[in-house]
Amino acid sequence: MNGTTFFDHFDYYTDADPSSGSVVYLSEESATWSNLTYAGEKSAILKVDSTSSGITNRNSVRITSKNQWDTGLFVFDVIHAPYGCATWPAVWLSDPNNWPEHGEIDVIEAVEQGNKGNQMTLHTSKGCTMKTKREETGTVSGTNCWNSTNDNEGCGVFGPKSSYGAALNEAGGALFAMELRDAGIRMWMFNRTSPPSDLLSSNDSSPDPSGWGTPVADFPSTDCDISSHFTNQSIIANIDLCGSWAGATSVYSTEYGCSGTCADLVSGNGTAFENAYWEFASFRVWTSS
Repeated sequence: MNGTTFFDHFDYYTDADPSSGSVVYLSEESATWSNLTYAGEKSAILKVDSTSSGITNRNSVRITSKNQWDTGLFVFDVIHAPYGCATWPAVWLSDPNNWPEHGEIDVIEAVEQGNKGNQMTLHTSKGCTMKTKREETGTVSGTNCWNSTNDNEGCGVFGPKSSYGAALNEAGGALFAMELRDAGIRMWMFNRTSPPSDLLSSNDSSPDPSGWGTPVADFPSTDCDISSHFTNQSIIANIDLCGSWAGATSVYSTEYGCSGTCADLVSGNGTAFENAYWEFASFRVWTSS
């Protein structure tokens, strides 16, 4: 998935935001007309409206891949990630029509300025937990993946502070890799200019994660039957605003120090969202079949 045909691999979600965000997700026609999605030879852009003011909900985009997978290796080449107060962007996998029964895998997710780092998280139905100490470089933020515990916090792992926000973009972005297999789910983050050789765009053979070193996040099947909790996974990319996470006062004001209210920022001057855009070089998927 790259180049001028990038968006041909996706459907545009146009229903109300299930996370109660202050957004209107546009159709493909409207998003293209509004210049909120477009693709060239080298990258694809997905962004939030940054020109309107005096509105209640701001135009944005959420896309869902036309293909689904039960297992596979997924590599997301990100040149620029959205950030800024009120934003809640994500690149994730799920089966939205069967959530949480079919699981959710958040590969890239953050809120506000994103300066606390990228959070890699699983959300599941009952019966999926993780041990605190695992083979990973990230910092554990939750161990019960069941959505009905801890306000759907999920079992998350934070990368370093440089793994999201302005710091990530100043470094030229990153490659995010996620391996979904019955033995577990693992996620890595690599510098775009010096990734493992088998992840170079010029490499045509299937990559081998065993040579990549310790992952940022490791979710083994020890206390979670991965194959029964994760199935029919679609790739989803979106930029939400406010909502149940980024819009919570405890997060927006207290934790991240954003001024005013989230709703007022969304309805105000659109220039506040000039950095609220994804730029993708490519999405690549490998399967054993």
